[in-house]
This record gives sequence, C-alpha cells and structure tokens, in this order.
Amino acid sequence: MKYAWSKSKQKKGTETKAVLDPAKGLKYLFINELRDILWSEKALIKAFPKIITNAQSPEFINAVSDHLETTIAQHARIEGLFASLGVRGAAKKCDTIDWLIREIEQVIEHTPEGIVRDAGLISIAQKIAHYEIASYGILYAFAELLGETETAALLEKTLKEEKEADEVLTSIAKSDISLELSYTYMDERNYKRRSA
Repeated sequence: MKYAWSKSKQKKGTETKAVLDPAKGLKYLFINELRDILWSEKALIKAFPKIITNAQSPEFINAVSDHLETTIAQHARIEGLFASLGVRGAAKKCDTIDWLIREIEQVIEHTPEGIVRDAGLISIAQKIAHYEIASYGILYAFAELLGETETAALLEKTLKEEKEADEVLTSIAKSDISLELSYTYMDERNYKRRSA
C-alpha cells in the first residue's frame, strides 16, 4: 500500500525521514478502503446467487435474496460516493472477500444438499457480514474525521443494513438450523435405541 508522503523532511541526527501528512494519509486510506469495499460489493452481487441456488432453508434463501437487493443498492451507493468525492471509482480486489467467496464454493462442492450445507453457508454469510460491518464502521469513522458529513451519513446507513443482515442470519442459525439439527439428532438417537 502506498501512503501520501509529504515533501517535507525531518532531520533526526544524521538521518532524514519522510513525514506522513496525516490529512492526506487518512484521505488516501479512506479512498483505498472505499475501493476495497466497491470490489467486495460487486463480487458479492455475483456470489450471492450461488448461495440462493444451493441453500435449502426458505428463510435463509429469502434473507440472502433480500440482502442481494440491498447489496446492489450498496454498490450503487459506493459508486456515487466516488463521484461526490471527485475521485475515480476504481475497484481494488479485496483478498478477504475473494477468499470467503472461494469458501462458499468449497462448502457447496464438499457438502451434500441440506441442513449441513445451509449451516456452512450461513457461517460464511455471517463472516462476510462481519467483514462488511468492520469495513463500513471504519469508513464511517474516517468520513467523520475527514469532515465528509454526507458521505458519513450514507456509510452509516450501509453499516446499519449490514448489522441488520447479521442479526437476521443469527436468528436463522439459532432457530431454523438448530431446530432442524436437533430433530435430526433426536431421530438418529431414537433409531440407534430401536436398533440396539
């Protein structure tokens, strides 16, 4: 990652060190993080349909379908932020989201359809939500520090959407998935008792 270094130098003994201009450095970091999340949202728009077509739980499918629509709006919102900031909106590949998308593909490939696959996909969806909560949280804080109030308000809205998505996923994991797993466990236990 390149940083915005000022032209001024500071002498310390016989050494000369470049001094980071904090305002320029924070703005650069902010833009860089926006580019990261722009790539992430676009990649997730392509990845969420894989979850939708491979999940079984209607509640989970609905939650991901709803969040796909939210993600499309978030991507457009981030593109708009670049325009309002007067900065070129070039996306920068996010290795974390890229890895999580590959994890989605691994779960689909290596688990049979059903509750276990859904549990694995919910787990990954929550990891994605947590990454986005962290990203939007810091972007919101940076925008506030930089005095970008309109940008901060839009980032705060996106942060709230991600927190809501995480709550929905937690609810599905606690109720639907755990309930079905407990029924499956009880069926297996009763079968073993009858067989013994």
